[in-house]
Amino acid sequence: MTTIQGQFKKTDFKVAIVVSRFNELVTKALVDGAVATLTQFGLNTDNIDVYWVPGAFEIGYLSKKLVDSGKYDGLMTLGAVIRGETDHYQMIINAVTNAAMTLNLEGKIPVTFGILTTDNIDQALQRSGLKVGNEGSATAQSLLEMMNLTSEI
Repeated sequence: MTTIQGQFKKTDFKVAIVVSRFNELVTKALVDGAVATLTQFGLNTDNIDVYWVPGAFEIGYLSKKLVDSGKYDGLMTLGAVIRGETDHYQMIINAVTNAAMTLNLEGKIPVTFGILTTDNIDQALQRSGLKVGNEGSATAQSLLEMMNLTSEI
């Protein structure tokens, strides 16, 4: 039996981070956590490109463009969609989730999903490093593992 799983051995990957500027107090912390984790595992900051888009809805569009460019070994999406009093929350999160999944199913490069979906700003702040860990860091670890796993195939 052969078992293959992602390691954190390869450090010459080129990574794109697509992040929503909306709720920037939260998303800036997510980017900081992601970049810290990527560099902790040996990636050079010259191999990390961060693209800021206006809101979570625009993440799918730019992610598709970047995947199709062929310039990256992996891409992560970061954002914070906070429930309001309208149906807008559900529409946005469905759109960005479907966009990320579609890109993954195309199989060109791994795309990880680091979009916070919370009921309020306090929950978002907690998940961006205040108390419960940093989702940007966790998303970066997943991306590193998936890029390494993909390179084994």
